[in-house]
Amino acid sequence: MEDNRYRITEEPISVAGVTEQVIVPGHGAAITFTGTTREWTHGKRTVRLEYEAYIPMAMKTLRQIGDEIDDRWPGALCAITHRIGVVDIAEISVVIAVSAPHREACYEASRYAIERLKQIVPIWKREIWDDGSEWKGHQLGPWDPAAPPAI
Repeated sequence: MEDNRYRITEEPISVAGVTEQVIVPGHGAAITFTGTTREWTHGKRTVRLEYEAYIPMAMKTLRQIGDEIDDRWPGALCAITHRIGVVDIAEISVVIAVSAPHREACYEASRYAIERLKQIVPIWKREIWDDGSEWKGHQLGPWDPAAPPAI
C-alpha cells in the first residue's frame, strides 16, 4: 500500500483519490493540500506550467517525506501525488493528504510536507508567461521544514 501513496503522474490528479489513501479508522482528522496553477504571479500572466522530474529520485524523496512525517508525528499517514508535463491554469499540480488521530498533527504535517517537497524533491517547473518563460527549481521559503519543532 505504501508505494501507492506516492506518485508522479502525467494524468489529472483526483483529490478524493489521494485523500482516501490516508483515511483509516484510527484517525479522527485528515487534511488535503491542493496546489493549482494560478494565472497571475508577481504581475505576470501565466499561460501554463510545465513540470519535469527526475522520477527515481523524486519517488525516493516523496517516500522520505512520508517517513519524516511518521518520525515527527508518529502514526500520521501521508500521500503525495505530483503532476509532470503541462499543467494549465486552474489545474491541479500537487495533492498532499495527511491523516492523524488529531487535527493539530494534520495541520503541522501538511505544512511540513509541501515545504519539504519544495526543498528536496527533484521536480522543476517552467513558468510559461504570455511574454516569456523561466525554469524554477527548489524554492526555499522563510519557513524551514527540517528545523526542530517549536516547543
